[in-house]
Amino acid sequence: MVYQAFYRVYRPQSFAEMSGQQHVKQTLQNALLHNKTTHAYLFSGPRGTGKTSAAKIFAKALNCENGPAKEPCNECPTCLSITVGSNTDVIEFDAASNSRVEEMRDIIEKVRFAPSNARFKVYIIDEVHMLSNSAFNALLKTLEEPPSHVVFILATTEPHKLPLTIISRCQRFDFKPITSTDIIDRLKTVLNDTGIAFDEGALKVIAQAASGGMRDALSMLDQVVSFSGEKLTIEDALLVTGSIGEDIFYQLAEALLAKDAGVVLSLLDRLITEGKDVSRLAEDLITFFRDLLLLRTAPELKGLLELVSGDERFMEMAKAFNPDVLYSFIDILSKTQQEMRFSNHAKVYIESALLKMIHLDIQTEPTGSGQAVDPGLTQKVTELERTVMELQQQISNGIAVQPTANRVAQPKKNASKSSQSFKISTGKIQEVLKAATKQDIQTIRQEWAGMMQTMQKSHAALLGETEPVAASENAFVLKFKYEIHCLMASENPSLRSGLSDALCSRTGKAYEVLYVPEEGWLKVREDFIQKNGLAKQQDPGLSDLEANTEEPLSFIKEAEQENADPLVTEAEKIFGKEFIEVYDD
Repeated sequence: MVYQAFYRVYRPQSFAEMSGQQHVKQTLQNALLHNKTTHAYLFSGPRGTGKTSAAKIFAKALNCENGPAKEPCNECPTCLSITVGSNTDVIEFDAASNSRVEEMRDIIEKVRFAPSNARFKVYIIDEVHMLSNSAFNALLKTLEEPPSHVVFILATTEPHKLPLTIISRCQRFDFKPITSTDIIDRLKTVLNDTGIAFDEGALKVIAQAASGGMRDALSMLDQVVSFSGEKLTIEDALLVTGSIGEDIFYQLAEALLAKDAGVVLSLLDRLITEGKDVSRLAEDLITFFRDLLLLRTAPELKGLLELVSGDERFMEMAKAFNPDVLYSFIDILSKTQQEMRFSNHAKVYIESALLKMIHLDIQTEPTGSGQAVDPGLTQKVTELERTVMELQQQISNGIAVQPTANRVAQPKKNASKSSQSFKISTGKIQEVLKAATKQDIQTIRQEWAGMMQTMQKSHAALLGETEPVAASENAFVLKFKYEIHCLMASENPSLRSGLSDALCSRTGKAYEVLYVPEEGWLKVREDFIQKNGLAKQQDPGLSDLEANTEEPLSFIKEAEQENADPLVTEAEKIFGKEFIEVYDD
């Protein structure tokens, strides 16, 4: 008889035989019992967690001649044919090797045909994320409205690569990594069934190396059994899986406590010489120090340990480490593990990490308060206490204490401001406002955009948030949105002369430019309007300044608009000003 690997021989044939995934099993079984199965399912999760096995068990339960039932009978011809893969109504499709749209169209054409000897036609599409975009598009319509006799089960390790339109049409089940306890229980079942003796520690090593994948665990078990022969020992498991034994971890921790760099580097070199993978070594060290931290902070949770047994020697080792040291060890190793992924010198990185751990300044002995103590700080406190005692002795002997150069001087207040504020030429601006005309400001505004295009880019950028707001015959006021820009422009002779020359060339007049930030402009404008009686009264009449113009000056109009009641403004737009009268309560 041809030998078959453990993961093929001991593949689960019912939901009861599946390890873990209780949330998946219970949901599917309830759907079978209450006849609430749907047309499309998506099984996603890490490799070796039971996605394809669950799909085949579900297909058997759907088509079982004694069902539908929560468990397939595995005795009827339909169940047996699905188990051996000869049933023509349960089609397994490998999307990794059949990713083209032509293969998908072939499936779609056959979907409409009724099943030949089963209740449902089940399509199990493995590694569905490997399908091309065209294949997904071809599948989409059929997946949305398939015939009543068809069930699709999509399996993938990378669900993020699937189009959202596919995911939204399926019931999604996320398979979780299988726990070490479940893996060990399954390995015991296999070994007891085959009659092979084993050490309990060897199964723990295999379960840890499998990283939550049952198929990986069974493959490693197959390999270790072939290597060890009659009995499965922990030494054989460590050698085959490339893992590290507890004794090596203990020696390494002792050397780190003693800050013995020679022993630490010798142990590392020995492990690498024996063929241990450096990345795997870093991962195991992180898990080891995590176990020590667990023993140090929560010794009652020994069941959560992954690499160490939790016996007395490791309990004592955990007590010898300060928790802050263990936190730092894990942090250093985690960063090193990330950096090693992009380097061809992984050994150098792990050596550097171990040396950093040796030379940590944190005290390794636990203190009464549970806090790490800096030895340098302790020395400074001791010196300070000695100095205080000497000063007290001098005072008691009547000796005046002279001030020393070591005393810390009180910081002097700096009266000067670190930054200057812009000084507004209020008098000049008010003179411009008195002589302001609408024609002058319109002339400048009409030429402003064209003038900006002729200026240097740096000057134009500084003037980007500016606006001419008032102008007389020989001067105009330029408002800046930000005070810092106003200050920079006023202190830039090149910009000032360039602005005057550009404006003169376009208007034919030499204007003096008065700079003002927006907040300052609002205050100056308001003061000018109040001082000259330009504010709008209940019985409106024109002042002498306004009487010289056909319309109110722009800056006065702006002030009125800002102070106007929005309800009144909206009413004037709808009904017209001549029909609106405003009364104060």
